[in-house]
Amino acid sequence: MAVPVSWVLSQLDLVLRLKGGAAGVGREIDLVLTSELESPFRWLSGGELLLTTGMRLPSTTRQRLEYLRGLDECGVAAVGFGTGLTHAEVPADLVEAADAIGLPLFEVPLPTPFAAIVKRVTARLAQLQYDALLRASRAQPRMTRALIKAGAQAIVRELATSLAAKVLMLDAAGTVTECHPGTPDDDLLRTVRTALAAGPAESASSVRTFTSGMSITHQRISVGRSSYGDLVVVSPAPLSAVDQILLGHANSLLALDFEKPARLEAAQQLINSSVLGLLLGTEADRAPAWAQLTQAADAHGRIRVLVAECDTADAVAEIRVAVAGTLSRSGYPLFMHVMDRRVIVVLPGTEGTALARQVSIEIDTGMRKMIRTGLSGAHPLHGLTEMLANAELAASAAERGGPPAEFTALAGRSLLSFDATRQVLSALADTMLTPLVDYDRVHGTDLLSSLRAFLEANGQWESAAAVTGAHRHTLRKRIATAQSVLGCDLDNARVRAELLLALLARSS
Repeated sequence: MAVPVSWVLSQLDLVLRLKGGAAGVGREIDLVLTSELESPFRWLSGGELLLTTGMRLPSTTRQRLEYLRGLDECGVAAVGFGTGLTHAEVPADLVEAADAIGLPLFEVPLPTPFAAIVKRVTARLAQLQYDALLRASRAQPRMTRALIKAGAQAIVRELATSLAAKVLMLDAAGTVTECHPGTPDDDLLRTVRTALAAGPAESASSVRTFTSGMSITHQRISVGRSSYGDLVVVSPAPLSAVDQILLGHANSLLALDFEKPARLEAAQQLINSSVLGLLLGTEADRAPAWAQLTQAADAHGRIRVLVAECDTADAVAEIRVAVAGTLSRSGYPLFMHVMDRRVIVVLPGTEGTALARQVSIEIDTGMRKMIRTGLSGAHPLHGLTEMLANAELAASAAERGGPPAEFTALAGRSLLSFDATRQVLSALADTMLTPLVDYDRVHGTDLLSSLRAFLEANGQWESAAAVTGAHRHTLRKRIATAQSVLGCDLDNARVRAELLLALLARSS
């Protein structure tokens, strides 16, 4: 960032008066310093506004000309001469020398302290730096969006707009593939190609061509050992550090854009190879497939399987859209397979439960009643087949339109979750429990509830009595009566298990 000499002179409250070198007021200042040395040249690097009171100013006209010429050769942007101390006014021969060289020379009156000039310029430089960083922070996401929407052409256009410069992209053969704004003329192309031939290929290079009054900055677009060409910026002045960051960001995006087709081609070749192996009936190598599936795993290498059983083809289409949208927004890869009206999805182990629930929410309310979903537990990749079976069982036990049924949550109710098993247990309940139901109805007792409490307490009298609210001796009498009515031995564990299943089936 730099401040033009003309801007410093425009600060009216500093009361600075240009005395000579008006031709150079466009020069830019990036540092303000004071010096009373006779020969300060070895400590100057260019771009300075040098403030002096002329305490050791050479005494002769020739020496003063050499003094200013030495400052100009060091790249000093301007000289501020303080009056009222050593000199009452700026020496006339110094003014003539400044005019001859084109080095701005202005008077700093005694009431204006040098510190005020230093503070003013420093504050302006800081403001320009902040503005540049803000501009860069806004330009970077615009470039990223441009890549996603329109590719290299949009990035070149966005970079040219952000830098207020002409940007060219050349391929590895030196042919211009993109340019903004406009198209480059033959002279510019020759200059650019000369700069590319002279500059280093590995990093950013800036070449100032004084004859044409322009700066050429270029970077090689490459990934690893693969080179795709060059990104070139043609600007009136060398790029600032912030501008270089923008150039580097655009270069990285272009490199990614060039590399993406290579990755896609490699993936396609892998798929083609697997398909050919299947068609030829050869033993397919599954290692690449497992490697591909690792993208779906969580940080611990685990996955879950989500299975959706759909009643209609429209329900299949609905859940496919819901799954694709949920995973895309969450940033996870999509692994989905459709078999008739069954949709199978692989989810990351840790986040799988939340993602499955989100998928359920995304499904249209009308379609939700036509879908049952089941989710397996989280296991390593090679348990995929087992997880699929678990998810299918969970889906068959799930409620239509309800949240995904988790296989790990079926413990204690899995037998009653499946229609076939439930029918068998219901028939068992009708056969075994009917005598007890009839006894309760005739005698006004509640032996059925007492029996269930006893069985669910695993035969523990105190626990069962607490559930029924009866004294344990009363409960013992009720259980003895129930055993007599049913004609069974409640000391037999298998009998107790069958009775408990019958009771659970009857109440489900």
